[in-house]
Amino acid sequence: MTLATATNEHLANISNTLIYSAMAVYTLAFFAYIAEWLFGSRSKVGRTAAALTHKTAAKAPAVTVKSAGGTAVLDRPQVVTRSAPGARDVPDGPGAHGGDEQGDLYGRIAVSLTVLAFAVEAAGVVARALSVQRAPWGNMYEFNITFSTVAVGVYLALLALKKNIRWLGLPLVTTVLLDLGLAVTVLYTASDQLVPALHSYWLYIHVSTAILCGAVFYVGAVGALLYLFKDSYENKLATGGQPGRFATSVMERLPASASLDKFSYRVNAAVFPLWTFTIIAGAIWAGDAWGRYWGWDPKETWAFITWVAYACYLHARATAGWKGRKAAYIALIAFACWLFNYYGVNIFVSGKHSYAGV
Repeated sequence: MTLATATNEHLANISNTLIYSAMAVYTLAFFAYIAEWLFGSRSKVGRTAAALTHKTAAKAPAVTVKSAGGTAVLDRPQVVTRSAPGARDVPDGPGAHGGDEQGDLYGRIAVSLTVLAFAVEAAGVVARALSVQRAPWGNMYEFNITFSTVAVGVYLALLALKKNIRWLGLPLVTTVLLDLGLAVTVLYTASDQLVPALHSYWLYIHVSTAILCGAVFYVGAVGALLYLFKDSYENKLATGGQPGRFATSVMERLPASASLDKFSYRVNAAVFPLWTFTIIAGAIWAGDAWGRYWGWDPKETWAFITWVAYACYLHARATAGWKGRKAAYIALIAFACWLFNYYGVNIFVSGKHSYAGV
């Protein structure tokens, strides 16, 4: 049996400094995203209302009727078509910047600051790992800083794939700041060695996939939550209601509710197989560490509950009668299960997975 590696306090302090520096840059990005929303053009507000009311056919040439003694010119009547019952043909909003150059400039600055903060935070996670020469997933503080880093990485990866999801930047950075604030205050734990049960190569497999799944589930949950707001807004317009100026300014810049619903479904469906693998990998690790694959430990139980909840969501979303708001509610319940498994079980429930370190 080898002796535990001593903690490199210098690297641990560098890690702490980098995490605080990342928080400072994320704060600047937060204000830049706010500026993008506030100073973007509002000239395109109202497109949704027009789309909900009617679709006008392309202007056709005038109808000419020849008669004795002259020519009469009649205007072709306007052709109005409506969407099928229960459906709306609503265009996506112009984005957080409202489609103007000033707002777009603030948005680009915000994304650049997010990239910088991501790099600094990732360096902080790496420094934490190097300080004890292990994976930085031994306690809740390390889970949090890694989770927020991966969540931002997922967002930037989608942007790099030319996905129009800059609307996600403001809620993402806001929650990342809250997550890091919780990490450096309530959940902070000094850099130290792992408990014996975690000394396994399965730590790199099981925990890394769990964190990645959680980051993608988070993105899907934000999409589902914004879908509920946008769907309510579109319903109000469809029934002749008049939303407030602030609600109109914000909602018109988001994608249509149908686009948000599709986005949430796709990201959740894409990561669900990986979550299934995460649970299987955890069971195999439990067999190696404790001599049984499944013992209904609180962490195992809530991981399974989360799996069932997302399976119900995917089934509901694929079933015609449960599309839309009902499916979105299930998606949010499923993510709430993941959050409880992530925070609640580690902090408030005693079990073999009690590694919160607080």
